[in-house]
Amino acid sequence: MQRIYIAVAMIVGVLTAAAAPSASAQDWPSKPVRILIGFGAGGGTDVATRIVAEGLSESLGQQFVVENRVGAGGTIAGGVAATAPKDGYTALSLSMGHAVSAVTVKQLPYDPVNDFAAVGIFTNSAFVVAVPKNSPATDIKSLVAYVNKQPGKLNYSTVGLGSTQHLIAEDLRQRTSLNAQAVSYRTTGEVVTALLRGDAAFAVELYHAVRGQVESGDLRLLAVATPTRWPAVPNVPTLAESGLAGMGYLGWYGLVFPAGTPQAVVDRLHKTLREVLARDAVKKRLEAIGAVANLSSPEEFRKVIQADIKRFQEVAKTAGLEAK
Repeated sequence: MQRIYIAVAMIVGVLTAAAAPSASAQDWPSKPVRILIGFGAGGGTDVATRIVAEGLSESLGQQFVVENRVGAGGTIAGGVAATAPKDGYTALSLSMGHAVSAVTVKQLPYDPVNDFAAVGIFTNSAFVVAVPKNSPATDIKSLVAYVNKQPGKLNYSTVGLGSTQHLIAEDLRQRTSLNAQAVSYRTTGEVVTALLRGDAAFAVELYHAVRGQVESGDLRLLAVATPTRWPAVPNVPTLAESGLAGMGYLGWYGLVFPAGTPQAVVDRLHKTLREVLARDAVKKRLEAIGAVANLSSPEEFRKVIQADIKRFQEVAKTAGLEAK
């Protein structure tokens, strides 16, 4: 009889353990959820994530708390998230820089694809090529001609060597043989200041970072780096339209959980994101920072990360920026 009791207890224990993830998934979230960000407050990832986090808090009745874990190109936050409990209470907000770090950072503390459960890209953003208002360049072709008249003497400003902006600018340089030197700055604000002072001939930056100066007339846009024209600046041609066929980078921000998080939790967050992004107020707040609400499926997000890693790997290898 005792053996029967033991056997029954073991079966009950196994069934209870198997049911635990489903039960917790049904109750999720029953406490605040933290969203880690690898970059500082005020940047594109931070602002877009906070807009969405507010909407999630409202929809799900629990606080989604944004936590900045700055350092090492965003990989510190990635490392924390990858090893967090797989219970749905730690998420990570990523930008295209996640794919760049996978290429440029030595000994990455996580697998950039397999250590995370993708929820979805929630917002797209645009990188642009900007020049000072008094620049003689009026398009990409004339920019190349202007820079190459003074080979090696003119600079372009970028936020950190090996950053997303730097690699897109490097791709541009490789495709056009632009003979300009990269000058690295710590912050986007310093990059913009260098342009305004005329210390840099051009810069590749996120549209929202230069939007104010473009609208005031202090900076001009020569092209958008997106595959198609950007809604906020419909009169600005793409790089592909400017003679660089096949060159296009669509910026993105997306959410992931640690790999192994219950699928029901991933699915519920994805469904709620869709509801949040459908609200006009959320769309308008994202548009105000030059972003567009656009939710991908988890599988689409995973494929984007893989494709971007491959593309940046090729650019970084040619530039000698690939981690060794």
